[in-house]
Amino acid sequence: MIRVTGKLCHILLVFVTTLGGLSYANAENPTWADKMFDQLEFDFASLARGSKAEHRFKIKNIYQEPIEIASVRSSCGCTDPRVEKNVLQSGDETELVVAFNTVSFEGSHKATITVTFADPFDAEVRLQVMGFVRSDVVFTPGRIELGSVNPSEGASKTVKITYAGRNDWKVEDVRSTNRNFEVQLKPIARGNGRVEYEMNFQLKKGLAGGYLNDRIFLVTNDPSNRMIPLAIEGHVVSGLTVSPSSLHLGVLKPGESVTKRLVVRGTTPFQIVHIGCENGDDCFTFNTSDASRKVHVVPVKFTAPDKQGRIVENIKIEIKGAEGSLPTVVAHAEVRE
Repeated sequence: MIRVTGKLCHILLVFVTTLGGLSYANAENPTWADKMFDQLEFDFASLARGSKAEHRFKIKNIYQEPIEIASVRSSCGCTDPRVEKNVLQSGDETELVVAFNTVSFEGSHKATITVTFADPFDAEVRLQVMGFVRSDVVFTPGRIELGSVNPSEGASKTVKITYAGRNDWKVEDVRSTNRNFEVQLKPIARGNGRVEYEMNFQLKKGLAGGYLNDRIFLVTNDPSNRMIPLAIEGHVVSGLTVSPSSLHLGVLKPGESVTKRLVVRGTTPFQIVHIGCENGDDCFTFNTSDASRKVHVVPVKFTAPDKQGRIVENIKIEIKGAEGSLPTVVAHAEVRE
């Protein structure tokens, strides 16, 4: 049995600015739009024929004014880009999803994705994507689709891996950054230049609710293309939810306060044993009850500190009496005179 081993390190270049740190008077410089993207290029590397290859560029409005994405287009039919949200208020985030066509295309391909902004100023951002589609390796199915997953049960899927070429080709390892994955790899056939494996993928039990969009990598003995990715998608449906998942507190002056509400729901009664900021920020206070119930309404009071600028805090909620865990709530605020 081959288990998921090793860690894959990714270098992510992030452009960061503070609100008010860039004046729209300088909007003729196109870098104001570039700075909203977490990265400007992505290499899919080696891809199996027919596999699902998708990458998500994160876009965040780091400015005070609303921003509109007018259009997204690709220079090559090998990629299909789409944006999930066109209008971003201050602090809002969205994703530009780029799918690489591994069915109709083979070999090396490169595309420029152009993102056009209409408001508050015209601008274009050009993203570069590239990849190499192998004709000798095929996944059936082309991706691991888990669908809706009960966190108390986990999930499993079987994938057939077919290689055409050398008799001595083999999969040496399977790697991922996600420790909730486990893989069993079984050789099925080898001979006449054809190699087949059956791979059983398992998602462990006890995951928090949310969408799953990840990859595992097959490590082969082919020195020219050692690592082949396989996409994994699913939705872990937990009986526990919290809304809103993003808490927008608005623009406040130093010392000014605002109160919002978090609604925490479960399918069975439970208690909230602790709620607080990940970084221990004392600007937030939470009014909770020791009672066990299916729905908790938690007032969240934020008092703006003296220091001006943008504030982003992760709010963690710990419960007792129900299975599973709650996602982190991200709180956003801006403090200025």
